[in-house]
Amino acid sequence: MKFTLSWLKDHLDTDASLDQILYALTDLGLEVEEVVNPAAKLANFTLAKVLHAEQHPDADKLRVCRVMSDEGEKQIVCGAPNAREGITVVLCKPGDYVPGIDTTLGIGKIRGVESHGMMASERELELSDEHNGIIELPSGEVGEKFVDWLAENRPETVDPMIEIAITPNRPDALGVRGVARDLAARGVGTLKPLNVVPVAGTFKSPIGVAIDPALKAKGCPHFTGRVIRGVKNGPSPEWLQRRLKAIGLRPISALVDITNLFTFDLNRPLHVFDASKVAGDLRIVPAVGGEEFVALDDKTYSLRAGQMVIVDDNGVESLAGIMGGAVSGAQDDTVDVFLESAFWDPITIATAGRALKINSDARYRFERGVDPAFTRDGLELATQMVLDICGGEASEVVEDGAALDVSRAYKLDPARVISLVGMDIPEAEQRATLTALGFTLEGNMAHVPTWRPDVLGEADLVEEVARVASLTKLVGKPMMRETTGVPKAILTPMQVREKTARRTTAALGYNECVTYSFIDAKSAVMFGGGEDATRIENPISSEMTHLRPDLLPGLLQAAARNQARGFADMALFEVGPAFHGGEPGDQHLQATGLLVGSTAPRDPFGSRRPVDLYDAKADAEAVLAAIGAPAKVQINRKVAGWWHPGRSGVMGLGPKALCAFGEVHPKVLREMGIKGPAVAFTIWLEAIPFPKSKSTTRAALQRSDLQAVERDFAFVLDAQVDSLTAVNAALGADKALIEGVSVFDQFTGEKAEAQMGAGKKSIALSVRMQPKDKTLTDAEIEAVCAKIVEKVSKATGGTLRS
Repeated sequence: MKFTLSWLKDHLDTDASLDQILYALTDLGLEVEEVVNPAAKLANFTLAKVLHAEQHPDADKLRVCRVMSDEGEKQIVCGAPNAREGITVVLCKPGDYVPGIDTTLGIGKIRGVESHGMMASERELELSDEHNGIIELPSGEVGEKFVDWLAENRPETVDPMIEIAITPNRPDALGVRGVARDLAARGVGTLKPLNVVPVAGTFKSPIGVAIDPALKAKGCPHFTGRVIRGVKNGPSPEWLQRRLKAIGLRPISALVDITNLFTFDLNRPLHVFDASKVAGDLRIVPAVGGEEFVALDDKTYSLRAGQMVIVDDNGVESLAGIMGGAVSGAQDDTVDVFLESAFWDPITIATAGRALKINSDARYRFERGVDPAFTRDGLELATQMVLDICGGEASEVVEDGAALDVSRAYKLDPARVISLVGMDIPEAEQRATLTALGFTLEGNMAHVPTWRPDVLGEADLVEEVARVASLTKLVGKPMMRETTGVPKAILTPMQVREKTARRTTAALGYNECVTYSFIDAKSAVMFGGGEDATRIENPISSEMTHLRPDLLPGLLQAAARNQARGFADMALFEVGPAFHGGEPGDQHLQATGLLVGSTAPRDPFGSRRPVDLYDAKADAEAVLAAIGAPAKVQINRKVAGWWHPGRSGVMGLGPKALCAFGEVHPKVLREMGIKGPAVAFTIWLEAIPFPKSKSTTRAALQRSDLQAVERDFAFVLDAQVDSLTAVNAALGADKALIEGVSVFDQFTGEKAEAQMGAGKKSIALSVRMQPKDKTLTDAEIEAVCAKIVEKVSKATGGTLRS
């Protein structure tokens, strides 16, 4: 955003210096990127008077002049045709840098005559392109600074140009008046009133306007315009041309320059149509698709279906809110114009502009948001300027739709400035700041001005107050504890559990992976997902179309990539969310580990072996113990389809699963491209109950000094019965007394069937009973043993082996 200092002062009544204004702008968040101050390069030049001029003895086109300066009389050789006695000139002395010729002067000889400096032309001082003669000033004293003379007589030539960076949340600062409003709120000056006087129309507009009903809700809620006939187009006034040139715009014509001025002055882009080239009424409609449109930049664009355009009976006349058409644009011979002012939806404008790759000042502003309430006022102000500069008479205003209602209010809590920012600002100052920024205060409610789409809550009010008060006033204070003792824990219990699971798994030798939360549809289906509810609407690639139902497919894909690069043995893990639905909250936290290949590198001692399910089980138990899972869990074979059906299991508390472990199904390994054995474990961290005790200390170790009793049992079972069923049954015989049950022998195969019958096997269990309050008697031991036999026989259908 560029503007000049004098332009800013059209809206801001201030005596502040340029440096004060620049500091305030940056401090307000409108960071100054560049300042071009013409006075800086003219600071050394002074006024002088030509006392005498005569022909150079050896050159027809040169004159030798005696010039009175602040350093006395000097001799200067000059080739300008207007160098003569009695004129006041601008003197450049030896040692001065002349910007127009990029030269530092020295004392020189021209055709044998010494010259002590030069008398400058306007082009040599970069004031204009004039170079037919030296500058002749109508007034001025010898020795007076040239910049001082310019400031008094031609202030526009030394008007500094300021460029500021505008963040996307401040579209109001894309107009000079918005910048002036911020400075006025800071106290740098006073915002001048902007009086909008409606222009009375003297005839009905021959051109009407209409908005397609489909676009009124989202596209163009408000469209206004009027015909101005009898205008005289041509070069715009000098002041307007200078203003546009200063910010890098090329003056075109009075009508076009006026619309450009309003774009930068009041953040109100406008457009003028040559009324004689408009057939019928102007209508805002969605493009059909395929229309060819020649824009003002003389480029032809092919429109896409749905893009918003302004059409008449001849076809497309303007790409709405982005760029007008070359056919109906105002020309030097234009006599009647239709002046348009509308509000365009930011998203619709941004979408069309990006698709067509058109950049314009209008698009830049509309896609960030202009003031919807200023649409009609902008038309009235622009109409008056057209009449003042170009003459003519205006019709009555035609419009469709109405200004968008963006009214909203938020509670102003003065104490929040302290809690959110740490600045103590009096309530009266806070209210004065918001009022100066255009907010309307009613009690403790602050109504947001229509030109501030970025203010969307109470915290934004605090930000505005602190920004204007200056965050440089924020004083750093050391953090002090308000209470003594141990501070309250910051991490939640689940965060602590997640951290513990991650650290424990890494300590077991696993390498942590962070994989994408998205996987391909085939893998998602393979691991129990792939529903439409978890499908990504706009995936970044065909391999990331669904939310992952489990962490294991991501780890398997990582393992496949490593194997392709020569790494055969891996231990990978990940802790993160998996998704069982597409709604918020349809996710669960997992800790998953994967072992691929062998347990150790090759060595001469034969310690290398393929990983098996017991490696995964042991690691899973270590992580479960670290995060506080109950020590006694049941193991069953109700595993998901991606686990090997005979070499996997689920640890749980009754029907509640805590962890799955075992070999990955061979079919899954083939589909994922994994070579060799692969075992894994998955722990559902949120399924593990938290301990009832909230103490941060570990419970006391409970040890008994009474003699433990061990008894062995051998049972004859059907060969298909799991040994685990017998173990769980034995444990349930007396949960308080029985400390552990383990299988220490198993007799299977043809010999076992020959002794015990076809389809039979024998397992031997060791049961350890640990009394806590008294030594067990023989009778008590026998009673427990009988109960064990009963429980195992009932659960397995087996019998005690004789």
